[in-house]
Parts: sequence; C-alpha cells; structure tokens
Amino acid sequence: MIDDAVVELSPGFTAVTGETGAGKTMVVTSLGLLLGGRADPALVRIGAGKAVVEGRITVPQDATAAVRAEEAGAELDDGALLISRTVSAEGRSRAHLGGRSVPVGVLAELADELVAVHGQTDQQGLLKLSRQRQALDRYAGDAVAVPLAKYGEAYKRLRTVSAELDEITTRARERAQEADMLRYGLDEIAAVEPRAGEDVELAEEAERLGHAEALASAAAVAHAALAGNPEDPEGVDAGTLVAGAQRALDAVRSHDPALAALADRIGEIGILLRDAAGDLAGYADDLDADPLRLAAVEERRAALTGLTRKYGEDVAAVLAWAERSAARLTELDGDDERIGELTAERDALRSELGGLAQALTDARTEAAERFAAAVTAELASLAMPHARVSFDIRQTEDPDGVEVGGRPVAYGPAGADEVELLLAPHPGAPARPIAKGASGGELSRVMLAVEVVFAGTDPVPTYLFDEVDAGVGGKAAVEIGRRLARLAKTAQVVVVTHLPQVAAFADRQLLVEKTNDGSVTRSGVKVLEGEERVRELSRMLAGQEDSETARAHAEELLATARADL
Repeated sequence: MIDDAVVELSPGFTAVTGETGAGKTMVVTSLGLLLGGRADPALVRIGAGKAVVEGRITVPQDATAAVRAEEAGAELDDGALLISRTVSAEGRSRAHLGGRSVPVGVLAELADELVAVHGQTDQQGLLKLSRQRQALDRYAGDAVAVPLAKYGEAYKRLRTVSAELDEITTRARERAQEADMLRYGLDEIAAVEPRAGEDVELAEEAERLGHAEALASAAAVAHAALAGNPEDPEGVDAGTLVAGAQRALDAVRSHDPALAALADRIGEIGILLRDAAGDLAGYADDLDADPLRLAAVEERRAALTGLTRKYGEDVAAVLAWAERSAARLTELDGDDERIGELTAERDALRSELGGLAQALTDARTEAAERFAAAVTAELASLAMPHARVSFDIRQTEDPDGVEVGGRPVAYGPAGADEVELLLAPHPGAPARPIAKGASGGELSRVMLAVEVVFAGTDPVPTYLFDEVDAGVGGKAAVEIGRRLARLAKTAQVVVVTHLPQVAAFADRQLLVEKTNDGSVTRSGVKVLEGEERVRELSRMLAGQEDSETARAHAEELLATARADL
C-alpha cells in the first residue's frame, strides 16, 4: 500500500499508530527486509516492477556490526551504515551495504547486533519450553555458554561413537559375511599371484607363439633379400646391389661434391641393410616355436581371465581390488577390538556429559533465581505488583540417559534440563506455567519485562515492538508506556501500537494513514505534532477525533507522560 514514504525515527521512543489496515505493519516489514528478512514478491506494489527499502543506521566505529560490515567491503558514511534492499516482482532480491553489493545473509548477521524485533508471534514463541530455556541461557551468559559449548562437542562425539558402535554390533552377521567373501577373493588372487602388466605381456607372447612358423618364414625371406641366400650364390640381393652402387660413385666422387654426398648416403643405406639383416637372423634364431610354451601361456592367461571376470577389467584393476579388500578385511577382522575401544569411549563420554550436564543445571539454577527476581521487579512497574515469576528446572529419569545428581536422566543437545517459566499473578495463586496461567495481557507484560531485563544485560541499540501490548488496557497500558519510555533513555525504541496510553509516552509519534482517490489506495507516514497528535490520540481513545471529552483525555495523557519523563 505504501507508494513512497520516509520514516524518521526518534533516537528515543517512537510510536507508530494508525487505523487497522492502514499499513503500520509494513513499516515493521520494511525494517525486517533491511535486516535480512525473507523477500516476498507479494510485498511489491501492484503494477510496480520492484520494491525498495533504504535505511541509515548510526553505528559506532568499534562496534561488532561496523567491523563485520567493513569485512564485507562496506564503508561507513560519517559514522552511519547505509543499507538498501530491493525485491523484484519476480521475487529476486538484492542487498547493498555501505555501497557494496552483499549476500542477504550478511544483513541477517548484522541484525543480531543492531535490532531486537518482537511481535505477537514472539509472545507465542515464549510459550515453548525450548524458547524459555534459550531465554534463561541468554541471560546467564558465559556461565552457561562455556559449559554448553563443551557439552555440545561431547554430545556430537557421543552420537558419532554410538552410531558407529550400533552399526558394528547390529550388522555383525552382515560384516562377518562380507569378511568371508573378501577373504575368499584374496585367497583366490593370492593363489594365482598375478603381476602388474602380466596380462598384456602374455597376450603379446601368445600372439607371437601362435604364428611362429609364419614369422620365421617371413624373417628368412627378408634376410635372403637383404643379405643373399647361401644356397643360391648367383642370386642378387639388396646388399650386393647397394654395395655396387656405392663403389661406382666412390670412383668419381672427387669430381663433384654433390655426387660425393649421394655416395655417403648410399653408404649409410648399406650399413642399415647390414644391421637389419643381422637383426633378422637373430630374430629367426631366437624365435621359440615350442607348442608346450604356447600351452603354458594360454593356461596362465585363462587363470588371469578367471580373476578379471570377478574382480576387475584387467590385472591392474584386480590388484587394486585386492589392496582395498585387504584394508577392509583388516577393519572387519578388528571388529571385536574396535567394539571394545568404542564402548570404552562411549562410557567415558557419557560420564563426561553427565558432569557437564550437572554444571549446566547448577549454572541455570543460579541464573534462574536472578532472572526471575529481575523479571518480577519489572512486572511490578507494569501494573502487576503482586505477580511472581519463577523457573522450574527439572530432569526426566531415563535408564538409558546420563547420570546427573546420582540418577540417570534423559539428555539432549542442550543438556538434561527442562526449563519452564512459571507465573503466580497474585498472592495465594499457585505458580503455573505461563502457557496455562497467563492471560494475553499478562503474557504481553511478561514478554516486555523479559526484554527489559535483557536490555540491561545484553543490550542492542534498537528495540522494535509490534503490538506486543495486545490484550492490555487501562492502568497496565499506562505502565507499559512508562516502562518503554524508561527503556528509551538507554536505547532506541520503536513501538507499533493501538494503545493511546503507550503512544502518549513517545518522543515522536508517526501516523500511517490510508488515502483513496477512487482508483488507487495509498498509505503514507507523517510525523504528528501539536494539535495533530492530540487528534490522533483522541481517535485512538474514542474513535472520535473532535470529541471534546476525548481531546481532554488525550491532552491529559500527554501531560502525564511529559511530567513522568
């Protein structure tokens, strides 16, 4: 709905108000996009090609976010970080940080350091036990983070060791059958004793022995042609002809250098002929035409072929298979020893995990007392003066678990503790899980109290609350506004709210309003001051901007807020 808008947030407390459906949440969505949120093409205005969000965030030079941004190639502009995000109608997304194109994930990394965003979905998330444990761990800081990191490493190693041990023991029969198959194959190969390249050598030898007579006859004919036949002294051979040619040229070579060169070349030919003739004679003498040798070669080739049919396409592949199989057989034959090693390591890891789980329980118990006391104190300032918050930290017995406190308990990747946040809203009321014992308004205030406590221990520069005051009214709403204003003294606070009691405490109030020209609906954002702010608070109070009673109440709210600050 927003065609074009500029939102200037107060360094302190900014309230964003407007009619339902005007587009207040789109302001929150825009900030979410800047901080690496999911790009949804439905956010693009109908008829537009893209949606663009740009932001300017002041970041201290030595802040973690500034260091990470510079590592990504971004540059700070006079102490500020410029961020832009573009979403096309087709769903493509681009992010720019400090003038440099970056992956969207970089923006998400910066978000953890820059802004804490909380909405009604976060309240529902707080109902989950895992989120309650995470909140306690976050508050505890290094007291839990250090043993939790060690626990996580040991837990991963235990899972690896246990999986390997289970595989060895449950597949013992299959592994034994595999070992027998490998042992048979290795024995079969060892009985033949193949050599690398032997199959190629034997193939060549078999080819030669199988054609021994034809080879000998051809060699004899060639030799006679080159060097003459002793049985035919009158025959003419190549060697005699070449020798005659050389003698003819030698007789006149002194008369022409060119002819002398030809004579030398013919002399070289004569040498080559004599060498070739000698080699042919030696070849014929060495040629083995023994049929017994041929039979032995064929028998050996048959043995090698039996191996290549089973273990590889040639002897080299067979030898490679044998090498791999020998290593695997050594591993399989060592199962009993390996089972002993893994069992010992598993037991040691379980013992280590038990000790670390106990350390986590102790650290969480100590932190839970401080955390609960701090949240309880905050609830007193949020119109819940008699409410008490506590934590139930417990373990579930499991015979297959790790030993904590002298008994086996179930465990997981974050320890053995089940952490549950309890609320006793008034004296005499039993402490019950907030998922069962807290109303919507109470849950909103518990959530806000938790965030305020975090702000004192693990602060971020900006807090964004999207209608976390839902279900709250009357005096409680005034106290929420007052508490948010106090939080804004040390951090930037942005609140999307329907409550005039909360908006009145803001340093700046922004109105998101919708206009309709008959064909196009647009929303815009404007800063409210003076009379305009009174009118908006009147609308929020009574739905009547010009009601004198509502105006008087709105002015009283503003006066109360200014006096409190």
